[in-house]
Amino acid sequence: MKLSQDIPPAFTCRKLRATAKCKNTQCPFLCTGVQKGDFVLKKKSTIIAVIVLVAIIVIAAVCWLLLKPGTVEGDKTITVEVNHLNGEKKTFTINTDAEYLRGALEEEEGLVEGDESEYGLYILTMDGETADENKQEWWGYTKSGEYVEYSIDQCPIADGEHYEFTLNVGW
Repeated sequence: MKLSQDIPPAFTCRKLRATAKCKNTQCPFLCTGVQKGDFVLKKKSTIIAVIVLVAIIVIAAVCWLLLKPGTVEGDKTITVEVNHLNGEKKTFTINTDAEYLRGALEEEEGLVEGDESEYGLYILTMDGETADENKQEWWGYTKSGEYVEYSIDQCPIADGEHYEFTLNVGW
């Protein structure tokens, strides 16, 4: 392989990564025509990108910690209404010191059963009625008529709150 003798000294050899005129005419690492300082610029760009990514992750974590719903310690009384598929409604009054809805529901014997998932308890049975997934049935819940964006494991409770669990059909 013959290299051009016209390559100015400001170009870089890929092998040596040094600014110099390549004198080896048999060099398999052909001079690339990359300007002096380009490798330094690429390193700086990578470092800046990593710093920006870390900053975004830190900001997201801080926002999540500040915006997540808080819990209330101590004794609480909540009302849980279970709306069965046949239209029957049953109301439970639960006195608890649990901070999250799941803890309060589990204190009431036989009220809730389900499978563990990556998001917490996936409710299959409420008040003895089991959702049939083959019929696209599933239990959903609201808090005072408003849909809740958290699983029951992550839903903080406060004294006097009212929750409705409804057996729904259709995805």
